[in-house]
Amino acid sequence: MKDKMVLVAMSGGIDSSVAAYLLKKQGYQVTGVTMSFNVAGSDLHHEDLLSSHNDARKVCNILHIPHRILDLTAEFEQEVVNPFIREYLYGRTPNPCIICNRLIKFGRLFDYAVQEGFDFFATGHYARIEKIKNQYVLRKPRDRSKDQTYFLYNLRRETLEKILFPLADLTKEEARAIVRELDLPIGEKPESQDICFLPQGGYQDFIRNRTHLDQPGPIVDRQRKELGKHRGVYYYTVGQRKGLGISAPSALYVISIEPDRNTIVVGEKKDLYTRALIAHKLNFLIDNIVDHTMFAQTRYAHRESPCQIKLLNDTMRVIFHQKQENMTPGQSVVLYTAEGIVAGGGIIKEVIR
Repeated sequence: MKDKMVLVAMSGGIDSSVAAYLLKKQGYQVTGVTMSFNVAGSDLHHEDLLSSHNDARKVCNILHIPHRILDLTAEFEQEVVNPFIREYLYGRTPNPCIICNRLIKFGRLFDYAVQEGFDFFATGHYARIEKIKNQYVLRKPRDRSKDQTYFLYNLRRETLEKILFPLADLTKEEARAIVRELDLPIGEKPESQDICFLPQGGYQDFIRNRTHLDQPGPIVDRQRKELGKHRGVYYYTVGQRKGLGISAPSALYVISIEPDRNTIVVGEKKDLYTRALIAHKLNFLIDNIVDHTMFAQTRYAHRESPCQIKLLNDTMRVIFHQKQENMTPGQSVVLYTAEGIVAGGGIIKEVIR
């Protein structure tokens, strides 16, 4: 691999640093790149950005590889942050990591790598790419507890042959051991946050600071009886129990959000369980998905469950064999084959109750 050049997305954390080390050890000509962005209205301070950049640069110096910084502030605002805010205002619960992977990391950064003449683009994700019968597929990694394929279902299929995931065969502890062995200055870093542009405060304050919206409205039960007032629909997500500010004989949960009526609907825990959903904005990584036995996952922390798939035009109906909890519009449903191959997925448009 000594003639093959690879650009590695580096955050200054454990996983991306180990990825760069492993690729260099394998003989690739490695260059690190750090994405820079400064989101207006967040509490991600300039010092935090500099710390991440400096840590990535230190690692590259130790590994004796070049390091670049690519400012994607405008692109990140337009393609990740603004849709994130808009989805919450529409009563949906988005997953910005999935959008970022599609449009920024494996979009803008990947395209930059190609334009700059690199043969491959790599990250520190725990995932695997294999070639099966002349087709590249995305598959679960060895360490299933760190499996990040849920966040990667939306990759462009044509990019898979140029993507490397060096951590596919490692556990997180093995990655930490490599960091200690190399004495990299990142060994005690905590796990990264789910939403990287909100490292401290909650998303509600961020949205309020960016939109200046304060639109209280009714909280009602399934019979439309008003039980209280909410602060604004973006303060709530399906499945939420705490912070409702209402009293009832039994615990109540948010079961749906109606932005057109500015209304939060609550019910009992049993009302959160359902078997079917409709997804749109579909992306498939293999062909003929209806010919496979499918397993679907509706949140990163959930386990995949057996289901049936029905395709209709640009939407997909997913019918689970057993009822699922907290399926939420805006989140993604990701499909897997029995062999752990990512078939694709889409964004949940509607939950059928």
